[in-house]
Amino acid sequence: MFAIVRTGGKQYRVAAGDKIAVEKIDGEAGDTVSLGDVLLAGDGGEVKDAKGLTVSAEIIAQTRGEKVIVFKKRRRHNYRRRNGHRQSLTLLRILAVGEAKKAAPKKEAAQKAEAAPATEAKAAAPAKEAAPKKAAAPKKDAAPKAETAEKKPAAKKAAPKKDA
Repeated sequence: MFAIVRTGGKQYRVAAGDKIAVEKIDGEAGDTVSLGDVLLAGDGGEVKDAKGLTVSAEIIAQTRGEKVIVFKKRRRHNYRRRNGHRQSLTLLRILAVGEAKKAAPKKEAAQKAEAAPATEAKAAAPAKEAAPKKAAAPKKDAAPKAETAEKKPAAKKAAPKKDA
């Protein structure tokens, strides 16, 4: 049985046992992931309904693709820019194409169960008491402003004289 799945903006034709390189998916080597966006499924020359189907895959490794050189040039303007790019990839081994299996949620539940005792241990630890804060020193009054000095209006500039 084969399926067409969409991941990372691209479409892949997969069958059980295939190895594919897709854009980066979170996870470590050995983790099981589920590709739920199945566009088409088939068996031999027969097309089947893709609703409710998922493709389960195992992460083999997290790698990076080949370097791509991006070179920009505008002739006669002394403009040259050289840049490189390496895409992050995930290597997947397709385990099964078929009905939705809930293997991935079990791992997540197990991880949450492991994390729960750690948070309980943090909560059970005695909280450190904060040292009492010191009282702020009283602020000194600002120097009194001289009220006797009055401000004079700004002087106006004389208009330039016109010569006839």
